[in-house]
Amino acid sequence: MSPDIIFYNGKFKGVGTFDKNISAVAIINKRFLTFGSDKKILNLKANSTKIIDLKGKIVIPGLNDSHLHLIRGGLNFNMELRWDGIRNLNDALFMLKEQVARTPPPQWVRVVGGWTEFQFKEKRLPTLDEINAVSKDTPVFILHLYDRALLNRAALRAIGYDKNTKEMPGTSIQRDKEGNPTGMLIASPNAIILYSALAQGPKLNKEDQINSTIHFMRELNRLGVTSVVDAGGGFQNYPDDYAVIDQLNLEGKLTIRIAYNLFTQRPGHEIDDFENWTNTTKYQQGNDYYHHNGAGEMLVFSAADFEDFLQPRPDLSQNMESELEPVVRLLAKNAWPFRLHATYDESITRALNIYEKVNDEIPIKNLNWFFDHAETISDQSIERVKNLGGGIAIQNRMAFQGEYFIDRYGKEKTLHTPPIKKIIDAGIPVGMGTDATRVSSYNPWLCLYWLTTGKSMGGTSLYDEQNILSREKAIELYTKGSAWFSNEDNEKGSFIENQLADFAVLSKDFFNIADEEIKNIYSIMTVVGGEIVHAVDEFSTYNPPLPPVSPDWSPIKYYGTYDRNKSIIDPHAHQFSCHIHHDKHLFQPNYVLGCYCWAF
Repeated sequence: MSPDIIFYNGKFKGVGTFDKNISAVAIINKRFLTFGSDKKILNLKANSTKIIDLKGKIVIPGLNDSHLHLIRGGLNFNMELRWDGIRNLNDALFMLKEQVARTPPPQWVRVVGGWTEFQFKEKRLPTLDEINAVSKDTPVFILHLYDRALLNRAALRAIGYDKNTKEMPGTSIQRDKEGNPTGMLIASPNAIILYSALAQGPKLNKEDQINSTIHFMRELNRLGVTSVVDAGGGFQNYPDDYAVIDQLNLEGKLTIRIAYNLFTQRPGHEIDDFENWTNTTKYQQGNDYYHHNGAGEMLVFSAADFEDFLQPRPDLSQNMESELEPVVRLLAKNAWPFRLHATYDESITRALNIYEKVNDEIPIKNLNWFFDHAETISDQSIERVKNLGGGIAIQNRMAFQGEYFIDRYGKEKTLHTPPIKKIIDAGIPVGMGTDATRVSSYNPWLCLYWLTTGKSMGGTSLYDEQNILSREKAIELYTKGSAWFSNEDNEKGSFIENQLADFAVLSKDFFNIADEEIKNIYSIMTVVGGEIVHAVDEFSTYNPPLPPVSPDWSPIKYYGTYDRNKSIIDPHAHQFSCHIHHDKHLFQPNYVLGCYCWAF
């Protein structure tokens, strides 16, 4: 039983080691063998054992995002321009102008989620005039949360929107005096107009989709993420859109563990989808790296409420109960866990009525079912969820649109939106995540900053101490807590013997640094199943090779991601900063445009 690899001289902080002085771990067959002091663990070394010095760094269990759209995001990552973390709107528009110039037809330039107007010093969205000024013939699509999309004139032509285009129910097309679309598409509150327009853009070819998914996984690894629960998503069809991730799994190239949920795509035919899938797909089929995780987050379209706090709370269809009940009964009969997107307590209450009715016939208490989001869940609903054995997966959407919530519902109600501590105190399983990539950023440290400071990305204080978590509790929820949502809390998320050997070595001491520094943390070494999948800085010699970004025009190739070592360099500049002159919509670079970690 000689270890395959030993990591020593670290500071292990996670469930299983929070109250212990643990500096080393031995790993065998992709699992933790034992933890202890350097002396104890190094005594287990054999001639074949690999030894790695952690250089006194903080080590946490691998982060696990309980709600992330990795499969869909991976297919698109390389062709999306990311504004995540950019602090100046002029900088964002200059990036847009440059990317327009290099993007070949018929491709679009897409900015799809991960940012909020409140992160900019200007505290506003770009205008359509500003967008059209830097782009003429190349279609530009800019998605802001799930409340609106801004399209330039070329994009409107590409999707065929004109004065005769009719609005979908619950949506709005902003028009000029002549009735022509201006380019502003508004969810009011139905977001289908946003992602149906986005879906009309060209896709990457299969080879580039594979490359894109590999780079997205490595970017998540770089931030310390080792597992996700994929929540499906609109226009993510099963099994067609899963072909790339299936192939990478078969080839042993996954660097993120993925538990995937099946998300119905056909309004009015949801029961048909789930009858088909329960007949052809077995719950948990797969392996430790990729397996099925049940149904949702869309179970039936009539049960979906939309989290656009710029709009009044939507009333769900009167048909919701009659459509939801047969789906939940089918899933319970087949012992499939299920998850449901539910922002408001009014929606949660109606869903719970169905769950309790089905539970009287087919118990669901042991199914690891859960609600996603639950921003305004009431005390009564919390108790009902607990009695039915459910969980609640929470995301940091309020960090991106908390200001909108305050404006509509007031500061007092915001203090407990969502009521994280009440949910925890009730004994309900809680997992953390981001809901990336179309709403918040995929960066888990922004979520951990929000959890432990109560602040939005714009710096607004949303909560007081009654709804702010300790840093230890926040890490617990993002590791062991999230593992419950794929029924794997006995398999991963803790520093416990025989669990899967997944962990991240941090660039900074999360448990002791100043609040604002949390947003800049990254992993200097990430390990999945005892194998190093990412390494930088003093561990860079261990970094596995990564194929060059494709296609050649990819925004990721030019602007990087959150990598502090990458910048867009103006050949006439000699310093790392950004100062872009704004004059009549002409953007001229004077210095270097930094990426996310420079911006923060």
